[in-house]
Amino acid sequence: MTPPKKTPPEPIDGAALLDEVEAFHRRFNIFPTEAAYVAVALWDAHAHLIDALDGTARLAFLSPEPGSGKSRALEIIETLTPRAATTVNASANALFRLVAADEGGPTLLFDEIDTVFGPKAGGNEEVRGFLNSGYRRGAKSLRCIGDGSDQKAGWFDSFCAVAMAGLGSLPDTILTRSIIIRMRKKAPNEKCEPYRRRVHEKQGHALRDRLADWTATIHDQVAQAWPEMPEGVSDRPADVWEPLLAVADAAGGHWPERARAACLTLIKAAQEGDEASLGVRLLTDLRDRVFCGVDRMPTAAILEVLLGLDDAPWGDLTDDGKPLTSRGLSKLLKQYVRPDNTPIRPRGIRVGSGTPKGYYAEDLSDAWARYCPPTPGESATAATAATPQVNEGESVAEDSSENRHMLAEAETRALRSVS
Repeated sequence: MTPPKKTPPEPIDGAALLDEVEAFHRRFNIFPTEAAYVAVALWDAHAHLIDALDGTARLAFLSPEPGSGKSRALEIIETLTPRAATTVNASANALFRLVAADEGGPTLLFDEIDTVFGPKAGGNEEVRGFLNSGYRRGAKSLRCIGDGSDQKAGWFDSFCAVAMAGLGSLPDTILTRSIIIRMRKKAPNEKCEPYRRRVHEKQGHALRDRLADWTATIHDQVAQAWPEMPEGVSDRPADVWEPLLAVADAAGGHWPERARAACLTLIKAAQEGDEASLGVRLLTDLRDRVFCGVDRMPTAAILEVLLGLDDAPWGDLTDDGKPLTSRGLSKLLKQYVRPDNTPIRPRGIRVGSGTPKGYYAEDLSDAWARYCPPTPGESATAATAATPQVNEGESVAEDSSENRHMLAEAETRALRSVS
């Protein structure tokens, strides 16, 4: 008797599955841009294909201050990636041995990476070397192994998928090998679902298993892929994004287009953010001690007020005692974004017959709501809602004598500075 023919399994819709992975992140994470959701979903999938790839992108969740959702992002990734191992402040020797012991290669998740590379950590050159070398297949490091005085040299592989989360920034050599997600504190109107491990971990693992099934079907396709890079993307950024674009092309649907758009967006947005806590202090001083009801301020007037604050660091900001300058002010503020998600930058302000550069309260309002503590007796929502709105070049509606007085002083200082 002829046995019945087995029905072949239904093909897996990779694009729909990646949509589900992205939706899972959206439930628990507030990422700064749409591009971040795309990159993270593709990164989750690429971790299942590590043995088909010649390179792997490091994923770095960075923020100026705590409480921005970095660790939560790693928690969700942990449920979606194969052989995930979360660590804080692991030694280089332990990392090399972990990779060597895991035949398929672990997915390493570094939380509090700032404790590894922060100013008090002494550089951690061995860990830096592990992260620098391990983004390419075949990377090995020579280590001593043995007991006591019986030591022999041995080669250790360091190639594996790595995601990191931390405050501030990372060494340049690691940043250039990373997809950088600049996390922000949730605004008062941004909400996400609380993550409950005993409930949601199972849901993440179910998605992880489906990702494993799908990536097994595209393994050979990805191994032989040479994805087309967006115009202008080459060298190290191309190395970083190549595995993610290969996954997107294999998924099809809208993912190839979204992946390339995300690639351009995140490469353009990647920039250092070492001035973390100092930036929050600046935002708070601008809100509470500089603008104070004024809709716009010329840079010269802002600096005059800041440098006159006896209890603030702006008068002798640098190591050699030099004060904050207009260039320094711009550098500190551009690590934050306006409500339209573009960096805060100086704009022209109409002052009498001149248009000196300065800043608008509306441009700072989103950063104030996210990073500054509410003013006494006022909620963060109310503080944001009370921020006056004014477009560039428009005159200001002065609805109090205090506002008129403060703006007049600002204009006088600005005119004096440009005369």
